[in-house]
Amino acid sequence: MSAESLRFELAEYRDRLGKARQAMEQAGLDLLVVTDPSNMNWLTGYDGWSFYVPQCVVVSKNNDPLWFGRGIDANGCRRTAFLSEDRIKTYPDHYVQNDAIHPMEVLAEIITVEGYASATIGLEKDNYFCTARAFEALSASLPNAKFKNAYRLINWQRIIKSPREIEYMRGAGKIVGAMYERITEVLRPGVKQSDIVASIYDAATRGVDGFWGDYPAAVPMIGAGADAAAPHLTWSDKLVRANESIFFELAGVHKRYHSPLSRTYFLGQPSQQILDAEKGVLEGMEAGLEMAVAGNTCEDISNAYTSVLANYGIVKTSRSGYSIGLAYPPDWGEHSASFREGDQTELRPGMTFHFMTGIWNDDYGIEITESILITEGNAEFLADVPRKLFVID
Repeated sequence: MSAESLRFELAEYRDRLGKARQAMEQAGLDLLVVTDPSNMNWLTGYDGWSFYVPQCVVVSKNNDPLWFGRGIDANGCRRTAFLSEDRIKTYPDHYVQNDAIHPMEVLAEIITVEGYASATIGLEKDNYFCTARAFEALSASLPNAKFKNAYRLINWQRIIKSPREIEYMRGAGKIVGAMYERITEVLRPGVKQSDIVASIYDAATRGVDGFWGDYPAAVPMIGAGADAAAPHLTWSDKLVRANESIFFELAGVHKRYHSPLSRTYFLGQPSQQILDAEKGVLEGMEAGLEMAVAGNTCEDISNAYTSVLANYGIVKTSRSGYSIGLAYPPDWGEHSASFREGDQTELRPGMTFHFMTGIWNDDYGIEITESILITEGNAEFLADVPRKLFVID
């Protein structure tokens, strides 16, 4: 692929590889097998819906990364990654979903040719896309190699965003703002949830201000009425009802970069319970945002938020946020830092987080969140949507 067609300058990919190799050196790795599609993309630019079959990027200390995947996906690599032809390796199609053989056996042959049959090899063992069978096949085919867990090794290298990455996330923030504008237009009692989601997807993919909408790593989450007590339910054909709340957890996406945002609506007059929850959440967010400055820690934000909630008698047992950026299904979290007690990750300019302030109790739920960028001063909001409970009479 020509450098002009890449989503980032070639120098940025080189810089990323430098960070990866430094992390490998510190971890005592000669070779790294990367199966997380987000990490594959970050390292090489590869972008394809091919993660349902075995694939990976292999990073060594000296050569350019090696992309390994299904034969029919090689053209996708040629069209999206910066790699030269000799660094694109494939396996035949009869290896797909075959109980007798596995693509990792082919990868082992390639690793042997590359000179790493007896190397110390890192694997993202707890990643969704590194299966038990893949590890068994690779390790059995490389009996002299030593395997170490390298889960999240690359994820941590991604935590500080480049100017171009921040540009994409700001664009995603504009898109999620347009999505909420559409919700406000169509949300009424008697409307089917599925029809609302159709409008959300329309706004999400059309984009705004020159930023086109990419597909999200997670589908829209909706909690209406009693279902608002559960954070991860999706839509149905149920009708929106008057005198109930409904929250949406969505993300605008541009070139795989996500800006999630949640808002809650009430159709009618909110109960005092909901109003008190809104007040506690918003006051807690302000306290957390005051701590969202370079030099503080993720724990500082969490403690500030949950301390305010405690004053309202609200207990939040889940984390209050997580690092975001480049993502593929099934989730848009970056799998590195979290806003929770004990996370001493120092906040640095260029870090981006979803301040996930959602509250879910047995009989109600409320989500009012922000995606933020850590700067030299106050945190920047990646989207511009009023931070409040939306009331529709």
